[in-house]
Amino acid sequence: MTRTAGELAQFLGAKLEGDSLARISGVAGPESAVAEDLIYTDSPRQAGRAAKSGARCVLAPPGLRLAGKTILEVKEPKFAFAKAAEWLLPRPTPRTGVHASAVVAATARLASDVSIGPYAVIEEEVEIGAGTVIEAFCFLGRGAQVGANCRLHPRVTLYPGSRLGDRVEVHSGVVIGGDGFGYVFGEGRHWKFPQVGMMEVGDDVEIGCNTTIDRGSLGTTRIGAGVKIDNLVQIAHNVVIGEHCAIAAQTGISGSCTVGQRVLIGGQAGIADRCAIEDGATIGAQAGIPSGKIIRRGQTVWGTPARPLTKFKEQYGWFARLPELAERVRRLESGQGGAPRRKPASRSK
Repeated sequence: MTRTAGELAQFLGAKLEGDSLARISGVAGPESAVAEDLIYTDSPRQAGRAAKSGARCVLAPPGLRLAGKTILEVKEPKFAFAKAAEWLLPRPTPRTGVHASAVVAATARLASDVSIGPYAVIEEEVEIGAGTVIEAFCFLGRGAQVGANCRLHPRVTLYPGSRLGDRVEVHSGVVIGGDGFGYVFGEGRHWKFPQVGMMEVGDDVEIGCNTTIDRGSLGTTRIGAGVKIDNLVQIAHNVVIGEHCAIAAQTGISGSCTVGQRVLIGGQAGIADRCAIEDGATIGAQAGIPSGKIIRRGQTVWGTPARPLTKFKEQYGWFARLPELAERVRRLESGQGGAPRRKPASRSK
């Protein structure tokens, strides 16, 4: 879709400096952009990249000017860029209807304008809302519910009874509503604990490829509205995640944890069972949170076991000095005393 800079400025509520009739038909990074692409720059430090770009139109913060460029001035260029991209590049609308190879139970309830792809399986009493797209090889178990304007990419699995809200996007390989990892040891072996709870995903959630979210054991696993989950994340039974959290790849959240609203969790974080992470907290990449730990509102933690970021930095600084300190101890114990001599810096000839 081709727009003018003036139309885009009106859509974004931006202040326009330059040619209001400049055509914009795509988005790109500064180095790969052509004349009709839109780019953005966050700060004066990045102005050089934007100045050298082939793009004519630039989203920029207040006061930044670039010779020969049409500037759309906004407070948050990156956010405005994301909105502009969605507006300029609307997703193609798939053909509605049910593919001939799909298997749809007679008791399934499908809105009139849904799209069901090849070899999808829709079991009894499934409900699918208006405008939803179910792509090839998806499986929706008995009684699953999918809201309006959702998109399930190929090979998504919804176990029976799983519920998705409106405008949910689920990427390939995701499994929602499988049994949690719950066992009780007795009489010399592991007995499976009941996994008969519910699984609910709120509106406007996006779930990355090959993520798995288990159903509740006796209660409900719940993902709040606006949550964004990366690829390869594991969320266990009875976990409750508040609205607008972001969870990066390879994170594992153990059973019965609660995560507040607007929490950020870095990649490969490990959260043990029954932890509570309060609103606005940040969990650093590869952080390890022991069982039952509470991360307070707005706190940033790092490391294993997780600790406040300032404390982690201080301790890690000492950790980096351990070889030097060990040598000092060795010299003291051997009676040589004092700090070891430092090797003189080598001089280039």
